[in-house]
Amino acid sequence: MRLDKFLKVSRILKRRTVAADACKGGKVSVNGRDGKAGDKLKVGDVVEITFGSSVLKFRVLDLNEKAGKAEAGLMYEIL
Repeated sequence: MRLDKFLKVSRILKRRTVAADACKGGKVSVNGRDGKAGDKLKVGDVVEITFGSSVLKFRVLDLNEKAGKAEAGLMYEIL
């Protein structure tokens, strides 16, 4: 699954365009490398997002493209 789509489906970010802009702005990294919106995520990848002065770091647990509100929180584990 694409990085920008994962961030939207998992409800970490509200819109896919916001996720893509965050990737373009260098605010997202995957496994220690700069993340691009089109990067393919795999289960077990570690993603870091910088929000101002705070950082959200999580591990991908599931790649469900049609996750509902109840399943969105089960797609990742905050580290």
